[in-house]
Amino acid sequence: MLRWVRQQLGFDPPHQSDTRTIYIANRFPQHGHYVPQKFADNRIISSKYTVWNFVPKNLFEQFRRVANFYFLIIFLVQLMIDTPTSPITSGLPLFFVITVTAIKQGYEDWLRHKADNEVNGAPVYVVRSGGLVKTRSKNIRVGDIVRVAKDETFPVDLVLLSSDRVDGSCHVTTASLDGETNLKTHVAVPETAVLQSVANLDKLVAVIECQQPEADLYRFVGRITISQQMEEIVRPLGPESLLLRGARLKNTKEIFGVAVYTGMETKMALNYKSKSQKRSAVEKSMNSFLIIYLIILLFEAILSTILKYAWQAEEKWDEPWYNEKTEHERNSSKILRFISDFLAFLVLYNFIIPISLYVTVEMQKFLGSFFIGWDLDLYHEETNQRAQVNTSDLNEELGQVEYVFTDKTGTLTENEMQFRECSINGIKYQEVNGKLTPEGFSEDSPDGNRHSLMKEEELFLKAVCLCHTVQINADQTDGADGPWHANGIASPLEYYASSPDEKALVEAASRVGVVFTGTSGDTMEVKSLGKPERYKLLHVLEFDPNRRRMSVIVESPSGEKLLFTKGAESSILPRSKSGEIDKTRIHVDEFALKGLRTLCVAYRRFTPEEYQEIGKRLREARTALQQREERLADVFNFIERDLELLGATGVEDKLQEKIQETIEALRLAGIKVWVLTGDKHETAVSVSLSCGHFHRTMNILELVQHKSDSTCAEQLRQLAKRIKEDHVIQHGLVVDGTSLSLALREHEKLFMEVCKNCSAVLCCRMAPLQKAKVVRLLKTSPEKPITLAIGDGANDVSMIQEAHVGIGIMGKEGRQAVRNSDYAIARFKFLSKLLFVHGHFYYIRIATLVQYFFYKNVCFITPQFLYQFFCLFSQQTLYDSVYLTLYNICFTSLPVLIYSLFEQHVHPHVLQSKPVLYRDISKNAHLGFKPFLYWTILGFFHAFVFFYGSYLLMGEDTSLLRNGQMFGNWTFGTLVFTVMVITVTMKMALETHFWTWINHFVTWGSIVFYFIFSLFYGGIIWPFLHTQDMYFVFVQLLSSGSAWFAIILIVVACLFLDVVKKVLYRHLQPTSTEKAQLTEAGSGINCLDSMCCFSDGETACTSVRRMLERLMGRCSPTRVNRSWSSSDPFYANDRSILTLSTMDSSTC
Repeated sequence: MLRWVRQQLGFDPPHQSDTRTIYIANRFPQHGHYVPQKFADNRIISSKYTVWNFVPKNLFEQFRRVANFYFLIIFLVQLMIDTPTSPITSGLPLFFVITVTAIKQGYEDWLRHKADNEVNGAPVYVVRSGGLVKTRSKNIRVGDIVRVAKDETFPVDLVLLSSDRVDGSCHVTTASLDGETNLKTHVAVPETAVLQSVANLDKLVAVIECQQPEADLYRFVGRITISQQMEEIVRPLGPESLLLRGARLKNTKEIFGVAVYTGMETKMALNYKSKSQKRSAVEKSMNSFLIIYLIILLFEAILSTILKYAWQAEEKWDEPWYNEKTEHERNSSKILRFISDFLAFLVLYNFIIPISLYVTVEMQKFLGSFFIGWDLDLYHEETNQRAQVNTSDLNEELGQVEYVFTDKTGTLTENEMQFRECSINGIKYQEVNGKLTPEGFSEDSPDGNRHSLMKEEELFLKAVCLCHTVQINADQTDGADGPWHANGIASPLEYYASSPDEKALVEAASRVGVVFTGTSGDTMEVKSLGKPERYKLLHVLEFDPNRRRMSVIVESPSGEKLLFTKGAESSILPRSKSGEIDKTRIHVDEFALKGLRTLCVAYRRFTPEEYQEIGKRLREARTALQQREERLADVFNFIERDLELLGATGVEDKLQEKIQETIEALRLAGIKVWVLTGDKHETAVSVSLSCGHFHRTMNILELVQHKSDSTCAEQLRQLAKRIKEDHVIQHGLVVDGTSLSLALREHEKLFMEVCKNCSAVLCCRMAPLQKAKVVRLLKTSPEKPITLAIGDGANDVSMIQEAHVGIGIMGKEGRQAVRNSDYAIARFKFLSKLLFVHGHFYYIRIATLVQYFFYKNVCFITPQFLYQFFCLFSQQTLYDSVYLTLYNICFTSLPVLIYSLFEQHVHPHVLQSKPVLYRDISKNAHLGFKPFLYWTILGFFHAFVFFYGSYLLMGEDTSLLRNGQMFGNWTFGTLVFTVMVITVTMKMALETHFWTWINHFVTWGSIVFYFIFSLFYGGIIWPFLHTQDMYFVFVQLLSSGSAWFAIILIVVACLFLDVVKKVLYRHLQPTSTEKAQLTEAGSGINCLDSMCCFSDGETACTSVRRMLERLMGRCSPTRVNRSWSSSDPFYANDRSILTLSTMDSSTC
């Protein structure tokens, strides 16, 4: 128990060494002083709370919020000292907010517990005591031998021991881990592969030494030591031997594996790590406003306290005859009395801080996020994928984006590769009707119609067919003739590959006559024009991003040892010593200029002595437990040299639909687009030009191939000078990875200056961490712009997590980007709808919500402050305690919530077809100091009108009832409160442009509810209330015609100036958005610029009501004549729950 506590506190880490030793089947050594290592159990825990810690932990998290903690202090003050209001007035709203949030978080955690229990309770089979034992997943221990059957999910991270196949191989799919649906092959070591029965496995004596758990899905270093016939055999273990929890067994009847990582130490669980919390600009503004209002509150409380003592300096007011002090009060300390009075005023005015703001904002974000998933315009039919929201905290940030960082492959392009051209032995070839045809020859020319392949062509195609990680669908088997027609042309085999490039190349080779027909054990089968050949696979030199190439060593049918290598031209050409190197380099550059993805192919023959040396070095590096990657990299570099160049390939990755329009729209919206890609310079520039990122008229500046700081700095200075000289022309900048590293090391400021003056920036040959570094550089620059990163692959995850908003594309490179993103969409073109419509709406809604909350609380508490001038600062409350409690919870909460969910101040189609409207809300325009000041002053103004309007009506001794009876202070307070509830609700109605039946119901329903509640509350003597000051007060107030007149007059007086201000600003200083709401064209309205269209024969100014609707930017949805149109610039199929169809301008 003590050890567990120490581990939880971090004093006693569970793993002291860098490696773990696992005894298979938990057969520990019987001799010596062996101390077994402690490993985690196999329970998965994704929940945040337990039954015991939910209340304290949840309360701690909630009271970390400033507003919640502040109200807790106020509540405690009310309990401790004599205050003018009941503790219930602060306690009940606080309890409501805390309870609602706790229920929401508790429910979400209960769902996590439920999911955990299902996973932990799943049945599994374990080899124990010579037989298979059925147990629960949570009971598996490290060292247990586990059996997994076909289509089952692996319950732990296992090292494969054997399968139903003789060679000990099995196929798995890791779709749930990284989204890759292709089949991956895993193999057992030969000594355990033969142990295919439970009885044989139970006799196995072996020890596994491997690294401690780490999150990298693709890295595993270990070795297995097998004791056989008094000798020990050591075999290396790598990622090909590790079966990950969450992956699924395919095309294999059953496998046996030993558990090496369990529970929260599995690679899947280690990838659960929560991302750093992102906070939106709106949330930061909200906290700033809270601090300002806290200062206002303290000022009012201090001023009231000082004025109270200034007033009481006169003896007659210090102790009036009707309120004599007790002996204790006379003798009490003046300092304590001052503090007590200050705290009492603090309690009296505390409602100026809106406690329910947090819970309303949370509900708005949570409920509002569903609209993105429901939007049919963001649904992709081909893949049956809809938009996905992983965090709702950043909805409004979608309306504030200034920089977009995008990946190229799979994000701007389809990641669907098609073979286009190749270069073999210095000659360019194209595929024509399933044949390789040299450039310049047609099928009709003498050499164009050939049925055989030249030696160089055949060797090149064999290299393509042997050097890859492609798998074949296991259901496709060779029959008598195999997959061949009589003419020797291959019928299509179904290939699976983790790389679309490899799949395209293998398919192209099969079409032109060299077909990869599968693997059997360590044998690869190839058919060249129908003639089968078997190559023994000796070694695979796996691809890695640093080498940028992969290789295989095979033994040909004639017994020759051959190395086939394929990779980027920058990693193959410098290592080639023969072949048509110069011609191939020219061809590669030509392919790249056409926007094709290029790979170079080379080979090497080994003498028996060379191969023996290579085999020895590889074995040593692969069995090393320390620095295995570095040793392997050295050996790979030793092997992959003195190559003979065979040729190069050009594969096309076509652009996604409507990429050009989307990028142009982003540019019109004032958003700068940066493309960050790992592709080579020429390919990236070509794609940038074709997708509209670079214009043909743009001046392209280059910062590439710099090796030293000095040359890089000099080039940057020259670029900065050119930009200043040609400031009229648009500039585009191209940077490569090495130059970028130099620029960021010493010349960050100069580099940023150049980048900011460029309309478009393209960074090529980028490593994943470099992408994140570029995003961080922009993000932390003095202007602090809002950044958005969008990508589809695992290499984009760091960039997505670094940006303010991360968007994952549901592409073909797995689901890692989607899992780590804030939002996920199926295509890049959906980004325009997400930003220009959803982002715009969310920002406007929440900006209004936040400021309206502060406004209505200023309206609420300022009359309380003014009332103190009329009651000698005696801390007498103006409102009844029930009204104080329910004002924010019931009377004014729903209209603003519904507004923040449904408001559409401009038609969605207009927002999307006019990207320039996005500029109106950029740089937090609606939540800056000016709008905040306007709403605050408006709140104070309305509060003064409520209070002094009611005071002037009632006067000193005015009788407003027929019997001559006068109103008392509770009636006065109720009149002020009634006017206030109606005014703040009507103010929300004035802000609403898009009316639905729900808006009408909650707006007018809130006012009606207030009247009904007040009648019941004041019309009945409630037995559970100690005092009932409000008995019959409301009924008496409403029985006065003068009171009704006063209510109407004061509400109109408050809102009239607001309406006048709106009308004047709309006509004298209209924003682009207001112009889009309503643009007059002749006698009618231009439908393309406005929300409002009218039916045939009806002009825009047929009535005063129409005029007022236009002045307020309104229209009735029933009068809008809409029709489907295929000419919509972004979405021909406009079927959104939020977005109406294209408007028909012919009816205006």
